[in-house]
Amino acid sequence: MSAHKATAPGATGRHVVAVAVTGNAPVFELAVPCEVFGLDRSEVSDPWYELRLCAAEPGTLRTPAGLTLHTPYGLDDLAEADTVVVSACERRVQLDPPEPLLEAVRAAHARGRRIVSLCSGAYVLAAAGLLDGRRATTHWMNATDFARRFPRVTYEPHALYVQAGTVFTSAGTGAVIDLCLHLVRQDRGAAVANEVARRMVVPPHREGGQSQYARPSAHPPLEPRALRSRRPDAGLGPVLDWARERLHEPLTVPALARAAHLSERTFARRFREVLGTTPLQWILQERVRLAQELLETTDDPVESIARRTGFGTAANLRHHFARLTTVSPQSYRQVFRSGA
Repeated sequence: MSAHKATAPGATGRHVVAVAVTGNAPVFELAVPCEVFGLDRSEVSDPWYELRLCAAEPGTLRTPAGLTLHTPYGLDDLAEADTVVVSACERRVQLDPPEPLLEAVRAAHARGRRIVSLCSGAYVLAAAGLLDGRRATTHWMNATDFARRFPRVTYEPHALYVQAGTVFTSAGTGAVIDLCLHLVRQDRGAAVANEVARRMVVPPHREGGQSQYARPSAHPPLEPRALRSRRPDAGLGPVLDWARERLHEPLTVPALARAAHLSERTFARRFREVLGTTPLQWILQERVRLAQELLETTDDPVESIARRTGFGTAANLRHHFARLTTVSPQSYRQVFRSGA
């Protein structure tokens, strides 16, 4: 693997993403930011990101599969980037992160950079003190160990990814894709993130948390109920698709339960077990998500979008949109309309 030296941040107008790489770094978690940020997608949104792989340890860096990383970038380049990513790392680095890497991450955070960890990279952020008093997550297999080593971190065992201010952490493997797409969604809007997801042949937004994939543990972590295995009920998939096609209509829990051929009580229980939320809250989130895409990709007035998304009135749309996104529909459109 190689990375090519480019111009300094800001010279090209690109958002620079710098990935700190340590020896024997897992390949998948390293490949995802290369796929999302490293490929030229200027036809989707111009200018696209500029990716820099930064060697976080001296000497030749190799992956467990035998790939060799050659890059002109090092730790000095981290603090200059707009987004600093600490990729997943082997157990050696988790237990004893290199001090120069910790110093570089602290310096980048002090300069107001966006800091991101992928999977076990959360160990580095926690060791650097960046997660003290913050919510964070990592792979479910590390739940007990991480919570014990870093008691000052509010560990979220069920989350696919967590945003705490300008610091982001993700669960393992597939959740790395979720977080990287979330960053694109924040920077470029839902329509651009959706297009990247289509090209990667992955869903732009996955429902539920990592707890549904976790294996029951003989030694449960600090929050055993939250980490209890939740196998997704395949029967909910068609119901979710059915509801997404009818967001403009009145949707109720009884109607969803009938579509799922379940009692209301059983449906609500299974819904929360699988998705970690209530049916009505999920509908609200889906309607706001649809409103975001319509604001980005159409010139329809807010009143029309409110009807198409099931909010009924512009006032109702503005209320719920601002509550979930912290901005008004008009402000959102001004930021993301040109990018889409």
